[in-house]
Amino acid sequence: MAKAFASAVTFLALVCAQLSVGLAQQSGSPAAQVAPALKIGAGDLLDVSMFENPDLSGRFRVDEHGDIIVPLLGTLHVEGLTAEEAAVLIEKRFVDAQILQPAEAHATVFISEYATQGITVNGEVKSTGIYPALGVRKLNDVISAAGGVTPIASSKVVITHRSDPGNPVTVDYNPEALPPVVPDVQIFPGDTVMVPRAGIVYAIGDVNHTGAYVLDGRNTLTIEELMALAGGGGHAAAMKRVQLVRSTSDGRKEAITIPVNLILQGKAPDVSLKDGDIVYVPTSNTKYAAETALTSAVGIGSSLILYRASTNQ
Repeated sequence: MAKAFASAVTFLALVCAQLSVGLAQQSGSPAAQVAPALKIGAGDLLDVSMFENPDLSGRFRVDEHGDIIVPLLGTLHVEGLTAEEAAVLIEKRFVDAQILQPAEAHATVFISEYATQGITVNGEVKSTGIYPALGVRKLNDVISAAGGVTPIASSKVVITHRSDPGNPVTVDYNPEALPPVVPDVQIFPGDTVMVPRAGIVYAIGDVNHTGAYVLDGRNTLTIEELMALAGGGGHAAAMKRVQLVRSTSDGRKEAITIPVNLILQGKAPDVSLKDGDIVYVPTSNTKYAAETALTSAVGIGSSLILYRASTNQ
């Protein structure tokens, strides 16, 4: 008897040791993303299934007061509960009403339609709005449903989860990159997806490719880099007195003379550009700092071809 007991103890010790190793391995592996426990809201459609009691099962729409009407139970207030909490409530009510025995009261609640917890998409997408959330969706699916991003969209997307509104998450998103940058991020009912506007700088005047160049939100862009993207100056470009037009903190415009010829020769420091900057390259016979012409150039964004300043590789 003592030998059998000792053998049993040894066996249990081995099992416990294996379980400990397994748990340690699991703790070291990355945790799978778990959907947050969403709350039931007015207008949601619930599928209630009572185990071995199909007559008590059914689909129930939550009314404007947050209630559903369950057969034999009457009105139940479920707004603000999770599906699991609603199932526990239904089980308890059936037992309290002596309709079912505790061993028979097994309820399952599934939120099949979220009426008031759609996914909000705003910012630089072609069709902003609230999109229905039937289950869990991926970020790319949601943005595609909104018509995709606009040409001036940033390469970063801000996601605010309904379960954690105080901690928005910023992810890289650039389907046009090589290879495409499309994160495998889940978007849940009630979440908000915001696509910010990217920074834009303008190259005008005597350059080979005038246009609006879109910053991708990651890399800074300098005047030397912008000149390269614009194909350089024309044959009559006055590179000694290129004008950088920049908005000040009080909304005014100021023009700064930049000796681009010295920058290209490595004899002067390069200048980083900011969102909204205009780089004007005059010709040799243009009057110095034609302020009125520069000011009118501020509204050129809609008429110039948009370029993306850089692509992700």
